[in-house]
Amino acid sequence: MLVYNLFIVLYAIAIRAAALFLPKAKAWLQGRRGWASRLANDLSDNNAPVIWMHCASAGEFEQGKPVLEALKSAYPGHRILVSFFSPSGYEVGKKYGKADWVTYLPLDTKANARRFLSIVDPALVVFVKYDYWYHHLRAIADRKIPLLLVSAIFRPGQAFFRWYGGFYRRLLHLFSWLFVQDAASFELLKGIGVSHCSVNGDTRFDRVAHITHNPRPLPLIEAFVQGDASVLVAGSTWKDDEELLAGLEPAIRFIIAPHEISGDNVQRLRQLFAGESLTYTDLERRGSCPPGVRVLIIDNIGMLSRLYAYGRLTYIGGGFNKSGIHNTLEAAAWGKPVFFGPNYRKFREAIGLLDAGAAVSVRQPQELQQQVDRLLGDPQHLSAMSEAASAYVRANLGASERIVAFVQEKRLLTR
Repeated sequence: MLVYNLFIVLYAIAIRAAALFLPKAKAWLQGRRGWASRLANDLSDNNAPVIWMHCASAGEFEQGKPVLEALKSAYPGHRILVSFFSPSGYEVGKKYGKADWVTYLPLDTKANARRFLSIVDPALVVFVKYDYWYHHLRAIADRKIPLLLVSAIFRPGQAFFRWYGGFYRRLLHLFSWLFVQDAASFELLKGIGVSHCSVNGDTRFDRVAHITHNPRPLPLIEAFVQGDASVLVAGSTWKDDEELLAGLEPAIRFIIAPHEISGDNVQRLRQLFAGESLTYTDLERRGSCPPGVRVLIIDNIGMLSRLYAYGRLTYIGGGFNKSGIHNTLEAAAWGKPVFFGPNYRKFREAIGLLDAGAAVSVRQPQELQQQVDRLLGDPQHLSAMSEAASAYVRANLGASERIVAFVQEKRLLTR
């Protein structure tokens, strides 16, 4: 605990120093200033029981949304508070209309954790995937508030399973129940004496299915595509991904949503496709797409999950980075064949799509060109890969409903 508390102090000092130079660190710091008085004021007139969901960032929030919405449907008299660790998650969350309150999670000190709980007084707490903050988890457990971890996934190299991981293992015992994504995670937990867990799947499947079942059209994207069968939608791309795509023959048209949408990065991407590209902002300003444009660069946030509907093929970025590929399920849910780079092995859904025959990993432009030519030249093969993608998503639905059924069965919201 001495080491952990020292880490928290040093982390706070590092954030303050970084805030002088980095906008995200500055937002992290500013968002937490006065958090207690602001939160107390926001909840001052609340008389309803509260369900508190915590998400590290925007990706975890996408996993949490179907659980949150299923709980809200089952318990309409309860109100929803969502907390975030990162500024990017908070910025997305505050636009979400189905949460009653959205806030930052305060720095993990014993005093902050106790004060946060005294203000919110939640009836149920749900952490999504990870973000194991000791003092917050300890305070929840001490107050005997039901605490769930959902869509968790564990790997042998994590600290929980190492000889020095006693402190981390204790964190897992603070949860009332852990819902893990796969059998491998379940066996790892059993191996360290964690029995209050079950294999439940990944709630992201429910989320991406909801998006495809409730489509919202993008008229300007429709105008750009105009029924062209050669459009490839590339999402969350990095420099290596974009250079791979640039190596394809000019017959291919692209909609590219880069991971980083800063002005400098968008300008670099425009130069990569010099004379052939247009940003979405420019398309909005013009109202129509001029002739000769074959690359549309999406320079905003929030459209990606719907963009995949407009491509015949899809590419997911990140596969040439150490951290690995981004979300493949958003594309697969639309029934689209998926391409990505070589660093995918720690992502269960990517392996599942490969095994299902719905995805292909590529390293070189020549590999990608060959696969693209095969799919566009063979409608039966394209149809088979598309159906395999849809079927893989359908086969993994239901994790959110099973979590709510557990809450109801154990009567976790009846206190």
